[in-house]
Amino acid sequence: MEILAPAGSPEALVAAIKGGCDAVYLAGKNFGARASAKNFSDAELEGAVKYAHEHGVKVNVTVNTIIKNSELEEAVSFVQFVKDIGADAVIIQDLGLLKAIENIPIPKHASTQMGIHSREGLEWCAKNGISRAILARELTLEEIEEIVKDSPIETEVFVQGAMCYSMSGGCLFSSIVGGRSGNRGECAQPCRKKYTSEENGNGYVLSNSDMFCIDYLKKLEEMGITSVKIEGRMRSPAYAHLASKSYSLQLNDPESDELESTVALLKTVFNRGYSTGYMDGVKELVQAKYPDNRGQYLGKIEIKNRKFSTEGMDIGIKDGLSFFKGDEKIGGFQTQTVGTAVIPFKIQDGEYDLYRTYDPRIDVVKNGFGPTPKLTGNMKRCEKRVNLPKVERVNSGKIKLSFYVSSIKNMKAALPYADRIYYDAPDFLEASKECDSAEFVYYLPRFTPVEPDVPEEIGVMVHNPGQYEKYIGKNRVYCSCFMNMFNSAFPLNPYQTTLSVEMTRPEIRDMCSRFEGRLEQLVFGRIELMVSRDPNLKSGTIQDEKNYKFPVYRDHNGLVHILNSSDTMLFDVKKELERYGINSFGIDVRRRPAVLIDLVGKAFRNNTDADLQKIKQMCGGTFNTGHYLRGV
Repeated sequence: MEILAPAGSPEALVAAIKGGCDAVYLAGKNFGARASAKNFSDAELEGAVKYAHEHGVKVNVTVNTIIKNSELEEAVSFVQFVKDIGADAVIIQDLGLLKAIENIPIPKHASTQMGIHSREGLEWCAKNGISRAILARELTLEEIEEIVKDSPIETEVFVQGAMCYSMSGGCLFSSIVGGRSGNRGECAQPCRKKYTSEENGNGYVLSNSDMFCIDYLKKLEEMGITSVKIEGRMRSPAYAHLASKSYSLQLNDPESDELESTVALLKTVFNRGYSTGYMDGVKELVQAKYPDNRGQYLGKIEIKNRKFSTEGMDIGIKDGLSFFKGDEKIGGFQTQTVGTAVIPFKIQDGEYDLYRTYDPRIDVVKNGFGPTPKLTGNMKRCEKRVNLPKVERVNSGKIKLSFYVSSIKNMKAALPYADRIYYDAPDFLEASKECDSAEFVYYLPRFTPVEPDVPEEIGVMVHNPGQYEKYIGKNRVYCSCFMNMFNSAFPLNPYQTTLSVEMTRPEIRDMCSRFEGRLEQLVFGRIELMVSRDPNLKSGTIQDEKNYKFPVYRDHNGLVHILNSSDTMLFDVKKELERYGINSFGIDVRRRPAVLIDLVGKAFRNNTDADLQKIKQMCGGTFNTGHYLRGV
């Protein structure tokens, strides 16, 4: 089994390799999901591949953002360059890009952003030129074991580092609220912000602790996992080295005298609290006290007269220590004595949380890296053409209206106006019998390690490649916006696809001019910002520091959903969407009152703005246009 380490910079590359990893993953200056990392120029990338290969280490290059039509040729050219310099694989999220590079002979890995979390997902990958899938971080150990039995492709599992609160590839919080798209590598980390909530208390209620699964390596190896992955391209070279070394020692030399001390340094160099992720089952991962790196937690101490005992705490000379009272840092200093520490500044007597933020042994580790070699190369990118021809879109008849509903009562309020119902509740069989005037489509659960059986006469809305693989050819398939259709090379062939909600007016217009399949645009409703397996966040609202309130609800499958603070409303631009060739409008009225459903249905069905002000009042007094007028 391979240890795969992060390399966010040339310095981190050297550090990780000297830590003993088998492979590294890194990015060029564009198209990587960590745009804020230092990353690599083309010349540095070529030099990095050569340096890694000289040390027997493989290099996987991330091209794992969603790609616009206007960027597709550059992205394909970059993948060709990556192949030409001898990299070992590319990591892909965007399905259109996957199609556009199908003839470039380099191994393709499915990013965790693609949402592979079922056996059918692995089968879809195998049929579509993907040699390895990086599995969703939300899977438990039992689910992983069941999914990967006799897998048709290689599998990779995260074991260390940051855990997104939302399911990867489906987070729109940073994008919709802050204008920085996680799917484009620019996440502003809203999950690390403080929120207040009557139901959930105050604090960092969306901030997951980091994953630390060093004790699971042998079990994962026995399952047949190909590679275990360490997150951390935004972290220091010291972190990359210590994580690489810790996991390499645990896998290959668990009796090593260095292992315990290396792990202790790893927990000092970066630590926002650790958990085993979902490996042990679906349980709370949130560490709500603080969202940032505080180093290694040493325990509670009692300070009196600026002194406290360090007996039994493994504190050495020149260790950096910090004191906290809850959320507030009180101060810090570097130790000069052991046994009893003397604090060189005034501090009130009392109990404090103590963290080690620095260990002088880390400097010894860093000094062992030596100078970073100059990573250079001479390979030039070759231009690649991507054929996205213009097409003639013809709307046959009126625009269809698709209503997202969450109960039979909800559905009945929408039926007078609906051509189609997307039904989001487990009693879909019963509901389908009462849907007598519109097409009925079951809105599948967002996360399904085991895909449910659905009668062939009922359509399904799918959210990931595994669900598409399960139902295509059996049921009429609709792709939701969480399939992240962002360019017209999109290769799937469902009955209809909902466009990514991160697209702007000109991008939608261009998409429609180059894609023949049926397209739907969400025109009303609260955009789902996050969906999580977190078992403890309660239904209600959370409020950010700017006083925006975000509805929270828990569904019948145990998933928690966070919605935007206001409704997207595109009534004013529906005529131009129709001119572009949009076939269908999506209207999300899940968990909304019947009177609002009636007003919204009348507005769109009868093309009248008479009730728009009343609708706005019922929606809290404000609308937004999502990304229609602002891009990512």
